[in-house]
Amino acid sequence: MSQTSFTTEWLTRFQDPYAVMGLSVTADDRRVLKRYRDLAKLLHPDRYVSADADVRALATQLFSKMVGPAYQKLKQDKGRAENLAMLRFRVRRLTREQTFDPRSDIARELMGKTPAHIDVFYEQAIARLGDDQYQPLDQFAWVTSQLDELNLVYLRLKMGEPIIREKRTGIVSAKPPIVTQTVPVGTAQTDAKQTVDYAQRHYERAQSYASNSKWAEVVRELKDALKLNASRSNYHALLAVAYLKQDLPTMGRVHCRQSLKLNPDDKLALRYAPKFGIDPETVTKSSTTGKGKSAVKVTRSESDKGDKGLFSIFSRRR
Repeated sequence: MSQTSFTTEWLTRFQDPYAVMGLSVTADDRRVLKRYRDLAKLLHPDRYVSADADVRALATQLFSKMVGPAYQKLKQDKGRAENLAMLRFRVRRLTREQTFDPRSDIARELMGKTPAHIDVFYEQAIARLGDDQYQPLDQFAWVTSQLDELNLVYLRLKMGEPIIREKRTGIVSAKPPIVTQTVPVGTAQTDAKQTVDYAQRHYERAQSYASNSKWAEVVRELKDALKLNASRSNYHALLAVAYLKQDLPTMGRVHCRQSLKLNPDDKLALRYAPKFGIDPETVTKSSTTGKGKSAVKVTRSESDKGDKGLFSIFSRRR
C-alpha cells in the first residue's frame, strides 16, 4: 500500500471505525481512548525518523486520514451508537440479499462457535489482529478487512438479542444473570449479584487469556474484576501469577498474600506462595466482623468451584 493508494475510493473501503482502530464493537469510551493513544504513539513521526520517505508519509496518512477520523466517530456515546446502528444495517442488508459470506478464516471460525464461546473468541481474535494491524504498516488493509468481517459476523450472531450495551466493565451478556431471574431478592441484593456476575466475566476472560499466556491481558481483566469485587481469593491468586510471569514478583507477592488472607486453602495461591517467599502458615486473615466472616465464607466456596480447570492449566506447564 503506497501513498498514492489514499484515494477516495480506497478510503471508502474502510467504513467501520471499530475495524480501523482495531477495536471490538463492545468497546467503551475508555478503551477507545486507550487504543487511540497507543496508535498515536505507534504512528508518531519520531518512530520513523530513520525510515524512508514513503514509510514516513504512510504512517502520517494512516493516522490523519484513518485513525483520527475513526476516533472522532467513536469517542462519544452518541457516535458509537450511530456507528453500531450502521453496522447492524449492513448486516441486515447483506443477510437479506443473501450475500453475507465472510472470506477470512478467522471470521468463518467465529461463525462456527457455539453461543457460549462467541464472546471470548471474538474478543481474543480482535486483540490478536489489533496487535498486527499497524506492524508493519503495509498490513493495515489486509488486517483491517479481517477486523471488519469479524465485527459483522459478531453482530450477525447477536441478531435477535437485545442491543449490545456498553459498560466500563467490558462485555455485558444479553441474557440476564441467572441469579437475578430465579431468586426474588430486594433491589440492593440484585445489584450486588449483578456486580459479582460482571466481575466474574472479567475473571473468565482472564482465565482464557492465561491459557494462551497473554499475561498483560490477564492483568487488565483482573484489575477490572477487582474494582467490582475485591473479596475473591481466586482473582488475587491469578493476578499474582500474571505479575510473576511478567517478572513483577513484588506486585505479585501482594496479591498472593491477599488471596491467602481471603482463603487459606486457595490452591493456586498455595502453589505459587513459595515462589514469592511466602509461608502460608504465617499469613493471618485480617480481623473481621461477623459480617466480614460471612463474606469470607462465600469467597471460599465460590472460588473453589470452577477453578480446577485453571489449576490444571498451570499444572500442564510444569
